[in-house]
Parts: sequence; C-alpha cells; structure tokens
Amino acid sequence: MSGIPHDHYEPKTGIEKWLDERLPIVGLIYGTIMIPTPKNLNWWWIWGIVLAFCLVLQIITGIVLAMHYTPHVDMAFASVEHIMRDVNGGYMLRYIHANGASLFFVAVYIHMFRGLFYGSYKAPREVTWIIGMLIYLAMMATGFLGYVLVWGQMSFWGATVITGLFGAIPFIGEPLQAWLLGGPAVDNATLNRFFSLHYLLPFVIAALVAVHVWAFHTTGNSNPAGAEVRRGSKADAEKDTVPFWPYFVIKDLFALAVILVVFFAVVGFMPNYLGHPDNYIEANPLVTPAHIVPEWYYLPFYAILRAFTADVWAVQLASFVTGGIVGAKFFGVLAMFGSILIMVFVPWLDTSKVKSGKYRPLFKWWYRLLVLDFLVLMWCGAMPAEPPYSTIALIGASYWFAYFIVILPILGVIEKPHTPPATIEEDFNAHYPGASDAADE
Repeated sequence: MSGIPHDHYEPKTGIEKWLDERLPIVGLIYGTIMIPTPKNLNWWWIWGIVLAFCLVLQIITGIVLAMHYTPHVDMAFASVEHIMRDVNGGYMLRYIHANGASLFFVAVYIHMFRGLFYGSYKAPREVTWIIGMLIYLAMMATGFLGYVLVWGQMSFWGATVITGLFGAIPFIGEPLQAWLLGGPAVDNATLNRFFSLHYLLPFVIAALVAVHVWAFHTTGNSNPAGAEVRRGSKADAEKDTVPFWPYFVIKDLFALAVILVVFFAVVGFMPNYLGHPDNYIEANPLVTPAHIVPEWYYLPFYAILRAFTADVWAVQLASFVTGGIVGAKFFGVLAMFGSILIMVFVPWLDTSKVKSGKYRPLFKWWYRLLVLDFLVLMWCGAMPAEPPYSTIALIGASYWFAYFIVILPILGVIEKPHTPPATIEEDFNAHYPGASDAADE
C-alpha cells in the first residue's frame, strides 16, 4: 500500500489465515493504522480525524432525521418542527446535524489552508490534493442541498438565487436551470430532487475520502519540513517515521476530544448562533427577505459572486470582447466557480522548489494576506451589496485571483528561500533535541 518500508501484517491463528486468504480486511486495517508516519507532524495535522468524525456524524444523524422528514413543500417546514418538538431527542439530533456541518467546514478550511502553507499539494501529492478538492466541492453541494430542505424563508430564496445562477449561462442556461429545478421555479419537484441528492452525496464523499486516504498512504504523508521519508531501507525509514498507532492516534483523539467539548458547548448553549432567524419563518414565494444571506461557509465565494458588477472594467471588457454574451451576472458566476477551481491547479501554479512555507520568507507574508483576505471576503459576503462592502469585496476578489495566478508563480522565481532540513529526522531533532536518543535507550 505504501512505498515506505514497514512491517506487514502476518496472520497468526488459523481463523486469521483463513480470512486473510479470502478477504484480507484485517491486513488492510493493520496497514492503515500502522502506516509509518513522519514523526515531525505538528498540531495542524489533527484535522483529518476531525473531518472523518464529522462525516460519520453527519451520515448517522442525517439518516435518523430523514426518517422523520417529509420532502413536500406543504409539509417540509412542519416536519422539521415535528422533529424539533415531538421526536424523542429530535431537537438535539437536528442541532448536532446543523452545527456538525459548520464544524465540518471549519475543519476543512483549516485543513486546506494548512495544505496551502506547507505545500501538501506538491509532487508527488498532486492527485491527493485534487481528490481533496473534489471532496470539498461535494461538501459544498451537500451543505447547500441540506440547507434548502428546512424550507424556511432563507432556504427557499437561497435556492432561488443559487439555481438562478445557472440561468445566466449563455444559450443553455434556461433549460439547464429548469432541469435542475424540475420545472420553471423552485417548487415541490425541486425539494424532492434536493432531498434525494442530499441523501446520496455523503456516501459519494465517503467513497472519495477512501480514495483520498489511499492516495496519501501511497505517497506518504506530507510534513512541516517538506522532506520525504527515506525509502532506501527499513532502518532509514524508521529514523524518519513512527507508526500511526499509537503515537498519532492518541494525539488525534486528544485533539478531537478538546474540539468536541467546544462543539457540544455550542450545540447545548448557542445552537442557532450560526443560523439566520428568517429560516424559522416558513418559505413564502411572495415575500422576498430584505437581505438574502447563505450559510457562513459560502460567504467568501458569495462575496466574489457579487463583487463583479456592470461598472467593473473587467466585466465591461469581457462584455465588449464577447459581444455582450458575458454580462455582469455570468461574469460573477465564472468568478465564483473560478475562485474554487483555481485551487485545483495550485500544484502547477506554485513554481517554488521548496515545499514548506516555513522556509519561504516572502511567501509567508503573501500567504498571511491570503488568509486575511478570505476572512474579509467572508465578512463582505454577510454585508449588503453596496459601498463600501462591494468595493472591499472587489479588492478581496482581485487579490484572491492575483495570489494564485500572479504571486505564486513569480515568488517561485524571485524568492530566496532558507535551506530546509535534508531529512525528517534532522527537522525532528532540531525541535526535540535528545528525543531520538531517549527513544533508543
């Protein structure tokens, strides 16, 4: 499973040998939990287990909630209230599921930005990164579909706005939008489709996660130093790694326990803090909310969508070049989806030969500005689409694209990075002097 030399599973009892010859599931599990892991991993690497926990949590709570939900426009909102008021523990299940989505996205954003800083997308891990981005896109789709199922005011109008974006695509937009909705507008057919897809996609995510884990077990884990595990011999590999069990399993479980204390404090004491009060009003197609706001984890990209109005020179130029085919709405759609898609190509946009941002002094400043930019865009997405928020969002969107298209490629040419450690063992000993000697005694 991995090119790193390590101990392989050897069945001992007769039953183990019989099972291993027919279905080597025990060997697969052993190879997964005993995989040699770079011993210099820091606390930024604990979010993988949080993401795995969130996925299982969302699937289990989602299945139970689906048993009591009615996907019909006349009964959907009432069925959610029924879950909250009449189902035993229903209110807790719903709050865990709703806030579990937020924890899922907190973890995935930290996981992604950690990867962007430490160069986890660089060779030989490009495919691992791309699979991770596919998981993220599936998460965004699943979260949006689930938000609509509540059938409150913000859910209904959010679905109307987001599906309306497909109508902006030239030539095929209107039939595509009607196909997605199941009719000319958001209605019962839409709710049924969204319910089915919301139930299906988590299992697609689970399959992608399995491939994602397989991919990084094949190439080995990335690490803060950006060095690769030595593969010349088992002795060399053991100097750079320790088995995932028990060292990192215990560390990850401790981190997960701390995070869950915070999570259940939110669920217990402020479960609606991240929600919108309009979503506790049943959907009404005749009354438009004063300010349509998506869930917080979509806000940065929602800000980018709204930033490109008809008076922006880039929109005007695109409209002139295409003869009016690309208007402000379609340009905004392209910018929103492009801001996500561009991260898929970051393994090739980053031209630096040094993997880890720890050893790139100029890169650190631009990266910090990117993180700040993401948070500013999130804030702008929650604000009305008017000055000064629209201006700030336009600046933020411009920097987002400039970082990936211009800054990263140029930094790789002009930057003079520090010399990274030659091996993982060297980096580990620099941070924990004497630890290797103590382990050998």
